[in-house]
Amino acid sequence: MENPLRAELALDASACTSCMICVRECPTWCITVDAHQEEREEGGRRPIKVNILDKFEVDYGLCMFCGICVDACPHDALFWAPDAENVLKEGASGNGARQNLVYQIAGLEGALPRAVRSAKKEQS
Repeated sequence: MENPLRAELALDASACTSCMICVRECPTWCITVDAHQEEREEGGRRPIKVNILDKFEVDYGLCMFCGICVDACPHDALFWAPDAENVLKEGASGNGARQNLVYQIAGLEGALPRAVRSAKKEQS
């Protein structure tokens, strides 16, 4: 399936480096990322600094499902899940609660098993 249904974003948090490219490229600014830096000793002369993901949110009330964030991610951490069972269930509940349309890391990782990964992303 080359062009999957754009229904729900799935996040592979272990692949996310908190580079903020998805945040900067999003035309509706529906993605929020917070991270902190830690130093790691990896056998070199100096410790390296790496970004640790603290918060990754997608506000589906603002998202227009354009897919720019998925295409722009250089680390293949974002994917499309073809079914919108969580987003549609919360959005159509009729309670008007906007906070139900904001998904955190755990909710986005929950869609990862259903995500459609392109051949390019599976090879890496």
